[in-house]
Amino acid sequence: MRSSIAFISCITFFVNLGIVSAEDVLPDRFTPSGNNSSFRYEGLTYENYLKLARNMIGEARTDLSAEKRNAIIDANAPFELMPSETCGKGAKKPIRRGVLMVHGLTDSPYFTRALGNFFQQNCFLVRSILLPGHGTRPGDLLDVKWEDWLDAVKFGADSLASDVDELYLLGFSTGGALSVYQSLSDVRVKGVFLFSPALKVSPKAMLANWHEIYSWKFPKAKWLDILPDEDPYKYESFPKNAADQIHLLTKTVQRAIEGRTVDVPVFVALSEEDTTVVTSATKEFFTKLAVNPKSRMLLYAADKTTVSGVNTKTEILSSAFPDKKILSSAHTAIMLPPSDPHYGEQAKYANCVHYFGEKLDLYNACKSSSWQYLGELSDANLKKGVVRRLMYNPRYDEMLVKLKQFIGSLP
Repeated sequence: MRSSIAFISCITFFVNLGIVSAEDVLPDRFTPSGNNSSFRYEGLTYENYLKLARNMIGEARTDLSAEKRNAIIDANAPFELMPSETCGKGAKKPIRRGVLMVHGLTDSPYFTRALGNFFQQNCFLVRSILLPGHGTRPGDLLDVKWEDWLDAVKFGADSLASDVDELYLLGFSTGGALSVYQSLSDVRVKGVFLFSPALKVSPKAMLANWHEIYSWKFPKAKWLDILPDEDPYKYESFPKNAADQIHLLTKTVQRAIEGRTVDVPVFVALSEEDTTVVTSATKEFFTKLAVNPKSRMLLYAADKTTVSGVNTKTEILSSAFPDKKILSSAHTAIMLPPSDPHYGEQAKYANCVHYFGEKLDLYNACKSSSWQYLGELSDANLKKGVVRRLMYNPRYDEMLVKLKQFIGSLP
């Protein structure tokens, strides 16, 4: 492990100085697979889409050992969950309600699976999509365009709408921005669920980690972050193009919502301390544009007394748990339960990539038992000690209760 870290750290230095290109020296995962930088499934049934997406993941990934192959493909592939037959039928379509789940930037459908199970139990037909560039290798994000992501969302919405009376969209982070954009022009959408939505991205998140100045100064370097990519369900490495595309997407969404309102019910959950997206932009969207009286927002805050810019449809919940060493919630901490086997309370994986590079001593401490806190990667938190980024929601079960109440209020 240490030799791998040292190799990537050294290569990162030379790539960001523009001395060599990433393609010349880095493993295959940093080059496009050729099969996942655009959406190529228009006109297919959702069933065929699932099969082809799984095949594509199997061909494009570079980390599929015989032992882990099926598990990794299962976790990264789009999925469908059928409601119980006791849920009854729709009035005009086979099923009454359906929800399309859209994951975030550098993520995979793994992040929507737990909530997918919840919606299935609440009589929704659940379908997810895999955004182009994701689920395979970081290099597939080098050529992707945000319009390719929207094409995937349109395909998923069309597919789901053909089988349900009521179409709902659910998006995490970038998936939230895409869901809002789709809902503005799709009259079939009856409601939207947003988790840490990327309606505006923080400048700090766009220029990630210690080498951002060098990376932008030398345009030959295509990567903001060149990292070990230990996480099989989420890219750790991050190309400039991904930052460009989320920037273009959020600008497009902001223009689209200007002067508009979202009349369908909206459920939002996010962190006040989020350092990836601009929380104030989501609060403004919710208070000014989410005009349906049934809309609700859960806002997790380390200090509830400092929160501003919310209305009576917002419930503020404390996100600090000193007994668990949790300083605050995080952008990554909304969607997943403490029981999640990979990111949860007892999971072996630790998100420590913020220390990678010039801070390998802190990186190793974070990865080992020497970490001190969990939380968001805010300046205030990082000054307190070695922080692992929180990847699960300590109040997940409570959030499900609020979600069930919201669903119960729908027409």
